[in-house]
Amino acid sequence: MTEKEKCAQGLLYDANYDAELLAERLRAKELLYDYNRLRPSQQAERRALLERLLGKMGQQTVIEQPFFCDYGYNIEVGANFFANFNFVVLDEAKVRIGDNVFIAPNVGIYTAGHPLDVAQRNQGLEYARPVTIGNNVWIGAGVSILPGVTIGDGVVIGAGSVVTKDIPAGMLAVGNPCRVIREIAGK
Repeated sequence: MTEKEKCAQGLLYDANYDAELLAERLRAKELLYDYNRLRPSQQAERRALLERLLGKMGQQTVIEQPFFCDYGYNIEVGANFFANFNFVVLDEAKVRIGDNVFIAPNVGIYTAGHPLDVAQRNQGLEYARPVTIGNNVWIGAGVSILPGVTIGDGVVIGAGSVVTKDIPAGMLAVGNPCRVIREIAGK
């Protein structure tokens, strides 16, 4: 079984020394280098690079520069998607984002995690868990979304939150760790 196959199955895998994964991350970095250096007026070029990088991209997708990810092909975004400056996605596992999602500056989505065991960490082993974000979600500035989290439709995540657990649909959630505060009226 390849390291990429282990990753896809949620097993510990070699993220640091596997030639195939290193080459795929290098490809993404090259595309991101070009993307992050385009002028704001170069809208067609921006979209073309995102189409080459992302696994799926809906209409009206805007990702402000700078944008960083590990592979790109594991990221799927729906229609009417906006991510502000300094959007970081460690997409070792799938990151699925629905329609009408707005992401504020300095947000990180992380699918990668590392074992607590020092020897395993020092071997370069890690694991990956998918992240899913529903439709009509707003994620505030400086939010961190950790591996394996699902955020339901119509959720608002307050600025500075660290999302460690699933958030049900239609909720306002904030804090570190992020927790549901209340249901959003009129969802």
